[in-house]
Amino acid sequence: MSEWVLRRTAARVVLLDADAHVLLLEARDPADAAKGHWWEIPGGGIDPGEDTATAARRELLEETGITDAEIGPCVWTQHARFTFAEWKFDQHEHVHVAWCDRIDLASVQPAGLEAFEAMAFGGRRWWSIDALMGSTDNVLPVRLREFLPDLVAGRVPDAPIDITHTGPGPFA
Repeated sequence: MSEWVLRRTAARVVLLDADAHVLLLEARDPADAAKGHWWEIPGGGIDPGEDTATAARRELLEETGITDAEIGPCVWTQHARFTFAEWKFDQHEHVHVAWCDRIDLASVQPAGLEAFEAMAFGGRRWWSIDALMGSTDNVLPVRLREFLPDLVAGRVPDAPIDITHTGPGPFA
């Protein structure tokens, strides 16, 4: 008998402020403390009838409370397989770039976290590219540090780039 896997399409957001900082959410797996913490871009599953940009905007609101962002094009795609809260996921992700003025994160609150997300998310932070590149903290997408500098420099690809991580484990 095979294990049950949630196969879905997801949308994520690389949110940049006017000073080229990226917003990342600190997360942990509530069912597996051994994974430690990591920083990730906002995002999640696409609801029926949504396009990827609409889903990216909704996920940004649900996970951060931010409503005033300009959602740009899909810049990256990836195929991710992972376990979170003892659920196995097999998902195709569409990552949009978005821009906003610097928002004081203490002034906004997530507007619709699911129970496991509420347990998983610890903090939110605007990261400068230098701070992120100098950090040894795990990040998702795994290849964020490789592809983010182009977006920060204003180089948006003409077509989405596949950033699928093919190495061992999500944080290897």
